[in-house]
Amino acid sequence: MITYNDIYEAARKERYSEQLQKLSKTFVQDVAYYFREKKEMAAKEDEDFSEVIVKTKKQLENAITLFRELIRRRRKKILDLVSVAAETGISKQDFENMLDSEKILFEELMKCVDSSDKKLDETLNGKKEFLVKDNPIRFKEDINAFMGLNGEKIGPYKKGDVADLPKEISKILIEGGKAEIAPSN
Repeated sequence: MITYNDIYEAARKERYSEQLQKLSKTFVQDVAYYFREKKEMAAKEDEDFSEVIVKTKKQLENAITLFRELIRRRRKKILDLVSVAAETGISKQDFENMLDSEKILFEELMKCVDSSDKKLDETLNGKKEFLVKDNPIRFKEDINAFMGLNGEKIGPYKKGDVADLPKEISKILIEGGKAEIAPSN
């Protein structure tokens, strides 16, 4: 059974430490139970206990604020860990102190950072095909703007226009009879 003091202590420890603090595996479920219990108690309308009910409502509000602060601080620390892990390649630091949902968050963020880094490397090294356009084609008819393979807007083009497009798009337009390979000058 978790108490207000347990929530307060967890938030206090998280606030004054640079590392993620260890929480029990059931911490979030215990806090949820604590919140439900306090809400039920605060919802009672008994004049004999009005002072207790007011105190319970205030304690619940404070506990919710502390819990949100705790989660916000933990999330910020996880983002910092992702940043460090992306730079150093060490990704398991403080992993044992993460809640299960935080481990999932960490892993998903690492995938996003890795994917972003890969795209950045490809762009810097000229491997992105849409940056290297070497298929000049001439349009046989007017073409409205359309979406490219990477979601970019391409066009519109008028009959006779020459454009340098990625190979896949050029191939589709030529096979569809809408364009032809432009003669080289």
